[in-house]
Amino acid sequence: MSTKDVYEYALLRVVPRVERGECFNAGVLVYCRARSYVSARTHLDEAKLRILDPRADVLGVRAALHAVESVCRGGDAAGQAGGDDAGRRFRWLIAPRSTVVQPGPVHTGLTDDPGAEAERLLDLLVR
Repeated sequence: MSTKDVYEYALLRVVPRVERGECFNAGVLVYCRARSYVSARTHLDEAKLRILDPRADVLGVRAALHAVESVCRGGDAAGQAGGDDAGRRFRWLIAPRSTVVQPGPVHTGLTDDPGAEAERLLDLLVR
């Protein structure tokens, strides 16, 4: 019998024109304190992005999503947050911001494999 641990997740939303408030899901952040796990899985639907804003900076949005993934991995490539523990990196990433890539509200669940949960949520809520 495997032990299930509490995890938290938040969707990453792309808001091409903040003043309009239109958005779509482009990733998921998953954090499991019991396993010191934090990860982001992303998938940018460029067609949706161009529908909401034909002049959107696709490369910029993609770079912002990759930056979130980098912060989750930690280390020197993550900049100032790179040395923080998994929980601090997750809390930093879910802080509200008025940028093109924004975190959604935090939800919780139980899992015995946070990595598999991240993939499941990406398939269910983003792709």
